[in-house]
Amino acid sequence: MSDGGLLGPAAVREIAGRLGVRPAKRLGQNFVIDPGTVRRIVTLAGLSPEDAVLEVGPGLGSLTLGLLAAAGRVIAVEVDPGLAAELPRTVAARAPGLAPRLEVVTADAARIASLPGGPPTALVANLPYNVAVPVVLHLLATFGSLARGLVMVQAEVADRMTAPPGSRVYGVPSVKLAWYASARRAGPVPRAVFWPVPNVDSGLVAFTRHPPPSTGASREDTFAVIDAAFSQRRKTLRAALARWAGTAARAERILRAAGVDPGARGESLTVADYAAIAAARTRSR
Repeated sequence: MSDGGLLGPAAVREIAGRLGVRPAKRLGQNFVIDPGTVRRIVTLAGLSPEDAVLEVGPGLGSLTLGLLAAAGRVIAVEVDPGLAAELPRTVAARAPGLAPRLEVVTADAARIASLPGGPPTALVANLPYNVAVPVVLHLLATFGSLARGLVMVQAEVADRMTAPPGSRVYGVPSVKLAWYASARRAGPVPRAVFWPVPNVDSGLVAFTRHPPPSTGASREDTFAVIDAAFSQRRKTLRAALARWAGTAARAERILRAAGVDPGARGESLTVADYAAIAAARTRSR
């Protein structure tokens, strides 16, 4: 991909200045100003003209322009009405031939329940640091058509999203994402590619959807076990799940029925283990 109509630092600041935009920490706004980073993200995402890409938080359109050049369609979900209104104008001015591929939805991606047109096939986004995990989990739950994704998030969030069982940072985000997909780190992102420059490092997380664990347990029941297990991370599962099960003794019976050591801790279990615990509780009612 050539730089084409991609936004560089001067263009980003010009659009922001014209709109009176001052990046808001509250919204986690850090705009990408490096065309090379956009090209890298689009390449790693492996998009084709058959893809309908869901982009969350397009901002001033830096990544949007790159996605439009590679995918058949881009649905950009932007919570800021001013930015949402400006995005089609930016695309029309810099890549007029790609403008028909863009649909802009003014909404909070963490609450969205439907999208216009056909179903999205891929999620590619520079996600606000403070809502990255809830947004990804919500979108995977809401749109079963999302087969894969590549998201840019805070580096420590990327570590948590991709951590394996037993890792020091393995926790609720790791397990819940594993219900939907296999995830991996896809590389670091330098701070200098953003405006304003953030105080934290960023990283790319790639994921590919897979079927949920085949235990028969529902996602809701499994996630309730996960939340309970990690609410008291340092305790054994027998103790941590006592309130969830009703008593510590019942928690132990459920754990043994699921084939899980009651003396283990939550960070040692896979998502399949948690689903097995949820299913064992259902059988014991």
